[in-house]
Amino acid sequence: MSVTQEMNALHDRFRSFYPVVIDLETAGFNPKKDAILEIAMVTLSMDEKGWLKKEKTFHFNIQPFIGSNIQSEALAFNKIDPFNPLRAAVTEKIALKKIFKVVQKGIEAKNCSRAIIVAHNANFDHNFLMAAAKRTNFETNPFHPFVTFDTAALSGLVLGQTVLAKACKIAGINFDNNQAHSALYDTTQTANLFCELVNRWKRLGGWPPITSEINVLNTKIEK
Repeated sequence: MSVTQEMNALHDRFRSFYPVVIDLETAGFNPKKDAILEIAMVTLSMDEKGWLKKEKTFHFNIQPFIGSNIQSEALAFNKIDPFNPLRAAVTEKIALKKIFKVVQKGIEAKNCSRAIIVAHNANFDHNFLMAAAKRTNFETNPFHPFVTFDTAALSGLVLGQTVLAKACKIAGINFDNNQAHSALYDTTQTANLFCELVNRWKRLGGWPPITSEINVLNTKIEK
């Protein structure tokens, strides 16, 4: 493998982390008490030239866990009917089992050490996912327990906007407000935004870092 290929590998780009884009729709703001209603996930890949791209998309409607709170204000906002039988909802445990299995395979395939959540206002999604993993007694959670990539923060730095719809617009990504607040749509647009931010940094010459390439070359010469 050439020096350029090594620098462009996904595991080198993010310090061995495997970035996975996640979005959750919930029935409130309390991750320990309020129900998760939807989970969507987009995995990412990096081509041989170092461009980040979407890979696979997954989506689950979730059954509110037993004893969970469901805030009417949250349902009015996201327009979800948790008890509609047409949702074909599954339990948190079933959804997380499938998600964690896919993520673990991705970690191994990309030679990464651990997955990291990419989300817009990532602390919210991270807290709900960690609470669900604890609630369902998953001992092998592939996601980092506290580190995230927050596209709201990254967009504020790069684009001067922190709202997802506005950041997408500035980045040249179409955004349909009528589809917003669907986990599947928001995850897809967040993945598009994250890829654009990472690839824009590369187009500007920020990756691969010149010093890293020199160090790799020097190491190979010394060997």
